[in-house]
Amino acid sequence: MKIFVVAGELSGDLLGASLLRALKQVYPQAEFQGIGGSQMQAAGLQSLFPLESLSVMGLVEVLKHLPRLMHIRRHLIRAALTWRADLVIGIDAPDFNLGLEKRLKAAGIPSVHYVSPSVWAWRQGRIHTIKQSVDLMLTLLPFEADFYRQHQQAVCFVGHPQADALPLYPDQAQARRDLNQLAPFAQRPLPEPAPLDQVFQLQDRPVIALLPGSRQGEIARLGSLFLRTAQRLSHLYPHAHFVLVAASPERAQELAILCRLFYLPRLHVIEGHATQVLTAADVALLASGTVTLEASLCHTPSVVAYQLAPLTWQLAKRLVKIPYVSLPNLLAQAPLIPERLQDAATPKHLAQDLLQWLVHPEQRAHWREQCAQIQQRLRQDASATAAAAIAELMD
Repeated sequence: MKIFVVAGELSGDLLGASLLRALKQVYPQAEFQGIGGSQMQAAGLQSLFPLESLSVMGLVEVLKHLPRLMHIRRHLIRAALTWRADLVIGIDAPDFNLGLEKRLKAAGIPSVHYVSPSVWAWRQGRIHTIKQSVDLMLTLLPFEADFYRQHQQAVCFVGHPQADALPLYPDQAQARRDLNQLAPFAQRPLPEPAPLDQVFQLQDRPVIALLPGSRQGEIARLGSLFLRTAQRLSHLYPHAHFVLVAASPERAQELAILCRLFYLPRLHVIEGHATQVLTAADVALLASGTVTLEASLCHTPSVVAYQLAPLTWQLAKRLVKIPYVSLPNLLAQAPLIPERLQDAATPKHLAQDLLQWLVHPEQRAHWREQCAQIQQRLRQDASATAAAAIAELMD
């Protein structure tokens, strides 16, 4: 079995790696080729391009990179046909992968798309493209599967692998002990901040996680905003510690340079380990995206912020038809966590929202109850369920 798999960003790399391992259980002789990161490559994928090649966000930003993206897609189509792939799986990155899947499906190769695009939120006309491109849609969220059934598209709700992997009741104290082991890997962007191995032993002092995103454009737009927010909050909580999570070595370098512009003596930059940092933290400031669901699975009270290029924002306002952008709020259909978008995302507003979590333990307790309910709904043994659905398609 030759399976062509294309992931578009870091979150897709994690999902893809788990799926590849599950597919190996069903098809022990399976071979994998396409695009993936270090996790998928460790699971057996031969990656033809770096994962970062497809990591572009925003309507305006995509237009800038369109010639390069089209070149990559043409190359992948030729590669899949030459390799004689038996199956193509696109993981997220719908604007790229749906076109790839459509071409390969037309050539007679069954196609699966893993992680639904937000077609239920905006550009609902894309359902016609999806039906032309995809033999089976695998969704992480239950309401997405309902949408596809209404439109007669073959679909399987598989749940979320992180909901399966993470405990229902996270142990913050253990997470802090685990993070102590990361002390040698922390960057200290200022001359004399507190050593990281002291940070998580200070049980009576708040630890605030900062996760400004995995893309270069997100760091450019949100990095300084998050650090200005941390500065403002540090005036209210002088003993608070801030842990800034870099999603990759490239983002770590960019953030380390940015950090030198801000005086935050208890600031630390850690590459990766987002789950451990979120579990150890008292509150978190997050870029909008899949990390909002990860934070809820870690039961971490959060505030969500996002900013787009001005033209992209104006277009998005006209096209998006949902009241919330963060996954926990969408799942609950209620404002469980604050969202600050575009001009509303200011250091003052974000610091106020974080402060509300810090000073109201009863709100944090209610949030954790909501998190447990969300996690229960998403626990479906996702990768095994997805592999079984794919096997049924191929039979």
